[in-house]
Amino acid sequence: MSSGIIYRKSGNPKQCIRSQQERGASHLCGIVGFTTKNCPSDHERIQNATQTLFHRGPDQQGVFRSRLCSLGATRLKIVDLASGDQPIFSEDGESVIVFNGEIYNHLEIRRELESSGHRFRTHCDTETVLQAFLEWGTDCFARLRGMFALAIWSQAEQRLILARDRLGIKPLYLAERGDNLYFASELKGILIHPEIDRRLSLEGLDCYLSMNYVPSPWTLVDGIKKLPPGRWLEWKDGRTKQHTYWRLPAMRPGQMSLEDAKAELDSLLEQSVREHLMSDVPLGVWLSGGVDSSTILHYAAQASSARLRTLSISFAGRSFDETQYIDQVVKHYGTDHEQFDLSPQEDLEGAIESFAYYSDEPSADSGALPVWFLSKLCKTRATVAFSGEGADEIFGGYLTYRANRIAAQIRHMPKGAIRTALRSLKLWPVSNEKISLEYKLKRLLHGSLMPPEQGHVYWNGTFSETEKAALLRVPLPDTFANLLTGLKESLPGDGVAPFLEFDQEYYLPDDILVKSDRMSMAHAVEVRPPFLDHRIVEFASTLPTDLKIRGASQKYLLKELMKTRLPASILQRKKIGFDIPAHDWLRGPLRSILTESLTFAEAEHSELFCFETIRNHMQLHINKRINIGYHLWGLLILFLWMKRWNIQSAPSQQFRRQTLAVEL
Repeated sequence: MSSGIIYRKSGNPKQCIRSQQERGASHLCGIVGFTTKNCPSDHERIQNATQTLFHRGPDQQGVFRSRLCSLGATRLKIVDLASGDQPIFSEDGESVIVFNGEIYNHLEIRRELESSGHRFRTHCDTETVLQAFLEWGTDCFARLRGMFALAIWSQAEQRLILARDRLGIKPLYLAERGDNLYFASELKGILIHPEIDRRLSLEGLDCYLSMNYVPSPWTLVDGIKKLPPGRWLEWKDGRTKQHTYWRLPAMRPGQMSLEDAKAELDSLLEQSVREHLMSDVPLGVWLSGGVDSSTILHYAAQASSARLRTLSISFAGRSFDETQYIDQVVKHYGTDHEQFDLSPQEDLEGAIESFAYYSDEPSADSGALPVWFLSKLCKTRATVAFSGEGADEIFGGYLTYRANRIAAQIRHMPKGAIRTALRSLKLWPVSNEKISLEYKLKRLLHGSLMPPEQGHVYWNGTFSETEKAALLRVPLPDTFANLLTGLKESLPGDGVAPFLEFDQEYYLPDDILVKSDRMSMAHAVEVRPPFLDHRIVEFASTLPTDLKIRGASQKYLLKELMKTRLPASILQRKKIGFDIPAHDWLRGPLRSILTESLTFAEAEHSELFCFETIRNHMQLHINKRINIGYHLWGLLILFLWMKRWNIQSAPSQQFRRQTLAVEL
């Protein structure tokens, strides 16, 4: 073996560091590591860094140390339970890998490698990936079908390679300090290093307040970035280079009949779901009663001879409760079903406070709360769960796409008439409903006064540029505005494709998949989204627009495909969205945690945030003068996270000088 040292052990929750015991140990897979050029290698540091990810993999942990590079891995065993402990070495001991994810075609790749003379010691996909890298180099990443984040160290070449899957299902964070590179599946695996400052990123904050999440490559910690999906990175001799091995396909709608499109999608879904069923542990399906999750259940039922488990969240007595639809699908497929009713009687505050640790990177998506409880329920029945994520972004399922079309017509009206309509709507009583007609009309008209690219993001309940500026005492960089440049340049297009491309590039990996990854993995559940097989994404990019949205019908092709397979009510129902009644709950059961978080944040961060404005917003909301529950939720999650990780917010000298220049 090479001069590197490997250390492995079985999981023991009692050895978890104190911060990970605050809400109880949980289980996932994770990777962590760093380089040590021109500085001594602290043998204890890699073990401490690996411990920060203990909750991601209690079944087995291992580390590798050498003079220039240290790697760590935590593992939740899904496939090849008896072997496959990490790190895994090449036969000559010169290459080592740590890996997080699942490769669904690894047996196919393994057979090809064996025919070329490669020998395997385990049955796990991690070894397959290492052998593929030794055979094809970085070209191997384009051969992988699945979700992954990985690190490979070549001792002979003194070269570190990092890579992330095409759609960004698995996370990977990076930081560079001098000649050295730090990486981890979660921010906490980087924050443990004393040389990493815990300062709020103003670039990340600019996006967070405008988008409800932080798009790649930024994060909310200054100097820490995300490796974008479909990329690999090389570190060698203190220098890094990034390369792209796959890009989201540009929307190039072609000529395709409905029947041909249905046949192709049917084949692709059948292949994807069958491959995703690979597991040596119990598997379930997250079921909402909507067309996406019901479609996944249909194909899973076709491919599996066993009775399937389904798991759901209900909101009994609320207008957005989906139980009636869930019951129909459960009866249709005869599943073994478990359901949890989410109400204010549950420990909502305890769950939200846990987000500060397990979310790792704040997301203002209030859907995280039901996903938390769904994951908690799921762990009692299954270790792997299927979800319907991705269908809305690739087939045109969000109401925001229809809002874009309606707003395009409204923008032909005089702005004075739009503002008059908004003033009239102020007389409409504010509703406690999750997303009421009153709320939608006000957001639609406000967004219609904005450029189309800004309006598209605004529909999701974010702050406008004017509102954002009023929240802060310093100017923010133009990160968000620059991000919208590409979307602006691609408009109007066909009125749908540019928005789908934007959401696939940012909203999907940095909101939807982050929420799913963190909430599920906090409860030892691995979530698999079969719609995000890259072959399905590439196919969807070639579809004519009217096979995605036709009149008032959204996800038209998918619904046509499932017309004879699912109950009619499932296909005809309105989209509800999987989140909480934020307006109502922040006036009631969540009011105290919001008040407490603002009090703490005001004492610590008043140099950056204008808390007079924030408290005024809160009071207007509580008194039902306005509905800004989603805005307040985002601030609550942000301030709880900053408190938990001791994130400093004092503006940098650069922005102090800019502020002074503006004042002068």
